[in-house]
Amino acid sequence: MEIRVDGNDIEKALKVLKKKLQRDGLMGDLKKRRYYEKPSVKMKTKQRLAAKRRGKSARWKQEGRQA
Repeated sequence: MEIRVDGNDIEKALKVLKKKLQRDGLMGDLKKRRYYEKPSVKMKTKQRLAAKRRGKSARWKQEGRQA
């Protein structure tokens, strides 16, 4: 990944860098890998998020919207 700095506008270059990292998903990946997470905890987190998505989808369908 390459970010060009025009003049001495480092603040703008940092903003562009952060946006590119966020778009690529690297920031979220770094946050996940910051600390070791046991496989059992990973699985429970994954299941909890899936249940949350299912509940949200069910609420949308109940309100008459299409998911």
